[in-house]
Amino acid sequence: MPGWPDKNLLCYGDNLAFLKDFPDEAVDLIYLDPPFNSQQSYNVLFKEVTGAPEAAQIKAFEDTWTWDLEANKALTEIQRSPEAPPPLVELTRTFMAFLKPSPMSAYLVQMAVRLVQMHRVLKSTGSLYLHCDPTASHYLKLILDAIFGPRFFRNEITWQRTNSHNDAGQYGRIHDVILFYVKSESYTWNSISVAYSPEQLKRYKPDDKGRLYTGQDLTASRPDSDSGKFEWRGTKPPSTRGWGYTVEQLEKWWNDGRILLKKDGTPRMDGLKVFLDQMPGKTLQSVWTDIPRIPNTSAERMGYPTQKPLELLKRIVAASSNPGDVVLDPFCGCGTTIDAVETLNRENPDKPPRLWVGIDVAPIAMNLIKSRLATRFSPLPVFTVLGEPTTAAGAAALAAQDPHDFQTWALGLVGARPAGGKPKKGADKGIDGVRFFQDEQKGGVMVSKKIIVQVKSGHVKAGDVRDLVGTITREAAEMGVFITLEPSTQPMRTEAAAAGTYLSPYDKQAYPKIQILTIEEILKDPHRPNPRCLQIPGGAASPNVTLPQAPRHKSKRVRQQDMDFEDRARGEDR
Repeated sequence: MPGWPDKNLLCYGDNLAFLKDFPDEAVDLIYLDPPFNSQQSYNVLFKEVTGAPEAAQIKAFEDTWTWDLEANKALTEIQRSPEAPPPLVELTRTFMAFLKPSPMSAYLVQMAVRLVQMHRVLKSTGSLYLHCDPTASHYLKLILDAIFGPRFFRNEITWQRTNSHNDAGQYGRIHDVILFYVKSESYTWNSISVAYSPEQLKRYKPDDKGRLYTGQDLTASRPDSDSGKFEWRGTKPPSTRGWGYTVEQLEKWWNDGRILLKKDGTPRMDGLKVFLDQMPGKTLQSVWTDIPRIPNTSAERMGYPTQKPLELLKRIVAASSNPGDVVLDPFCGCGTTIDAVETLNRENPDKPPRLWVGIDVAPIAMNLIKSRLATRFSPLPVFTVLGEPTTAAGAAALAAQDPHDFQTWALGLVGARPAGGKPKKGADKGIDGVRFFQDEQKGGVMVSKKIIVQVKSGHVKAGDVRDLVGTITREAAEMGVFITLEPSTQPMRTEAAAAGTYLSPYDKQAYPKIQILTIEEILKDPHRPNPRCLQIPGGAASPNVTLPQAPRHKSKRVRQQDMDFEDRARGEDR
């Protein structure tokens, strides 16, 4: 790929196709949280299916896997590809014999063929973190063992995502699993320290100046060695232990007043005086209980069902990559991995920035990530988008392939979200999407006002505009936008003009009640998702609160903002 990997990439489409185009050993860290509906029962996941229905792409918010032609294709590729290691070939045969053609086996073969490519693009010093839940983690670990080799398994991290859960007849399911693998013994590793527990803090007591301190052991286990087994200033370790430091180092600490003494004036073996304010914290272990899931009322929440906390991804990126590295998320969803990389870049402006590559098959994910970056970071990170239509002809091809994907993509061009938070596949009551704006205060509170958005990829006529006018009246919206793939007609423009104008209390300007925008017109405007051809109060600077906005990143800290808009999406973690 030209320019790879010297730029940030946001890729729309099947990650398998993109992965196959990536060069060997180009990525330093891979984090993936593949869509999987853990709410399904085992009876459903293990149900054997027959026949070969048409292939169903993996969609955001649907997370369903079926045994179909695509699953068969993935299985065949594993069995025949020279890139698939022999243990994986044998493992997939075992899976098929045990699981039969089922949603679970479909999930596993689709993951396996992608993980083979991820292993190929990973540098020899690279690491992979696979986020899953206990429903399938044991199968995924076998797949990773077959691809990476069991010796390169490092940890099964337990992330406690919530404190309690009501599960009748079983223990509450409150954790996810993160499988950590490396490609070689020479992998990037930065030890992470976390805050001490209350029990550990009880070990510290104040000195005469009020600084908290404790004693640290000066000895080490020496059951079969004579090393360090000498007397120092009247103290000698027991036979199974020895001093862990040289006499020169011990004497230096003695002269610096860092050695704690027994009542008789001789040094204590646990007598190295260490201060709490100089300690980095305790070394992070494999059970993570200090990062809770994102609360429903948090400004960080974006309404994406599998959204993970920013701090969780910052920890992983910081531990297993260095400044200047390339981080890949092949199921990037709402972009938390991308956000984590950018946040660390802004917190360390004197170091080379990490680069990121995000891939997702859902247009709504692309829209969410663009909105998230625009609201979180100033200046906006520079990135290249691959796979999205850039011309009217490309948009027409997308509409022919999947009208619902086209609709979601078109809504994102003007900063709108699908009505109800996700694409509608049934009757939409004339509402494809909504966007909100603010241009008035009431009682000291900004009031959110609604724009109804309608998208048409086929033949359009004046009656469609009249229907939109009726929808605006019914929904008590202030304005409407009609997006069309075809050019508008004069009767359509006449109907739009007849709808009148909206007078903004903010700038006292009149705006068209109904605006008709063509896909070609929007694509020519570089200011998406606030194109200047979209006339709303405040223009491109108007607050876009179509989606809940995470707090904007400024300087070296993240400032929390309470976004209290009526369109805040609600969602639960898996």
